[in-house]
Amino acid sequence: MKYKPLVAGLLPLALAACASTSAGSPSREAYTHFPAPNPEASVQDYRIGPGDTLSINTFQEKDLTLDHVEVDASGNILLPLIGSVHAAGLSSGALAAEVQTRLARRYLRDPQVSIIVVSAVSQKVTVEGSVIQAGVFELKGEVTLLQALALAKGPNRTARLGRVVIFRTIDNQRQYAVFDINQIRRGAMPDPQIIGNDLVVVPFSTGKGAFRDLLVALPVLGVFSAFNNF
Repeated sequence: MKYKPLVAGLLPLALAACASTSAGSPSREAYTHFPAPNPEASVQDYRIGPGDTLSINTFQEKDLTLDHVEVDASGNILLPLIGSVHAAGLSSGALAAEVQTRLARRYLRDPQVSIIVVSAVSQKVTVEGSVIQAGVFELKGEVTLLQALALAKGPNRTARLGRVVIFRTIDNQRQYAVFDINQIRRGAMPDPQIIGNDLVVVPFSTGKGAFRDLLVALPVLGVFSAFNNF
C-alpha cells in the first residue's frame, strides 16, 4: 500500500505517542470526513479495482450474462463482442452504463446491463498496534471500524480503546481522526465506515509520549484542527 512504508517505520513511536494523549472524548466532527455507513451511498460510491470479481447481467442476452468476470492487473475486463473495457475507478453503475453504450453502438437495441461486485479484493485495510493479529485485510463489502478490529481478532489487553486512530487519504492528503471504541460499542457514537487503504492504529494503554508531536513530525499528514488538542 502506498503509505505503508512511511507508517511502518514510525509505528512504534505512534503507538507510544497515542498512549499519552490527555483525557476527553474524540470530537463528533470526526464523522464529517469519516462517516458511518450510508447503505444507499455505499453501493453507488464503491470504486472497482484490479482483482475484483464482477457479475454482469445483460437482460435477455444469455451469452452476454457472466457470473464471474475478474478485473485484471491493468484494471480491465474482457467481454464478448465489445472486447476490453476499463473498469478500475468506476462504480458498478458507471461501468454498466459504459457497457450498455458500447453494446448499443453496433450490437443491441436498448441493452439493459446490471453489474454487481461479487468480490472486492482490491480494497484492503491495515490494522496495527495493540490487537491480537495485526495485518492487512480484504474489505468484502461494507466494513465498519468495529468490524475491522474483528478482522484483527479484536483488541488485546493493553489496548487503549478510547483513542483508536484511523488514517485516510482524502483529496491526496493524509488525514486522521480519533474514535472511542467504548462509546461506539455502547451506541453513544456512530461506528465509522472503513474504506480501502485506511490504516487503523490501536494504541497501548501504557507508555509516555506526545501524539501531537508525532503528527507535527509527519508533514505528509493533513491534520484536522478538531483533533489537535491532545
